[in-house]
Amino acid sequence: MPPTSYSTPPFAPASAGTAGIWQAFKRAAVSQCHPAMLFAVLLPFLIALVGAILLLWFCWTPLTDWLRDEASTWSVVNDVDQWLVAVGLFSLKVYLVPVAAAAILLPVSGILGLAIAAVFVMPLVLRHVSQREYADVGKQGKFGTAVSIWNAGWVSVVFALGWLLTLPLWLVPPMAVLLSIFWWAFAFSRMMRVDAIVEHASPAERRILLRRHNVGFWVLGLLCSLINLLPPAWVFLPVFSALLFAHYGLDALQRLRQEKVIEMTPR
Repeated sequence: MPPTSYSTPPFAPASAGTAGIWQAFKRAAVSQCHPAMLFAVLLPFLIALVGAILLLWFCWTPLTDWLRDEASTWSVVNDVDQWLVAVGLFSLKVYLVPVAAAAILLPVSGILGLAIAAVFVMPLVLRHVSQREYADVGKQGKFGTAVSIWNAGWVSVVFALGWLLTLPLWLVPPMAVLLSIFWWAFAFSRMMRVDAIVEHASPAERRILLRRHNVGFWVLGLLCSLINLLPPAWVFLPVFSALLFAHYGLDALQRLRQEKVIEMTPR
């Protein structure tokens, strides 16, 4: 019997491609309609909502004061503001400061809700989908909770820093939309892909899946980021994204282990 190998046989594609993404999307939509998953929507949404209220309550005034002081030192902003006032339109600073403050504080509460979904809701999602559709995919993960917390932490920090550092580029059209899509795609893909497989995949399997399906996970993150542009989606998107990545990741793991069985079969 030859040694166990995860190399892909000629007739077993390494990735399901767009078909796998579409299949995960359909399965996630069906799973989202289950009462248990509808109830799970409440946790990240309420935490994000409470976080947004607290941030606005405690940080709005000092943040807007600081932004107003900073804006007064920017020659470009002052020149544009003077021109707009001179032609009888409006003062740029009146609208720029509150918009910038909201652009800083609301994503912070959003990434908090996503991190909560990744660490606390994903186990509920995995228990739900694995019992119904992936019962044959055994759990071989190690230190799942620690890995999940660490992953959610560094992704949240990078997202927050990247969002703040690139915020001045929002003044250049259409960078506001493009940067928002990019950073949320980063957050969804980097956070959810690990949590989707950390309980079931061994460390070796996890490395293979993340390398092999890197593009697929990024496509899922991009889809979630585009949906995130619609404010009503903020209510259900943390849980729906968890379902989406769980279906995609567990299906990929299932196919990977089938390749292992094929390789272990006597020739």
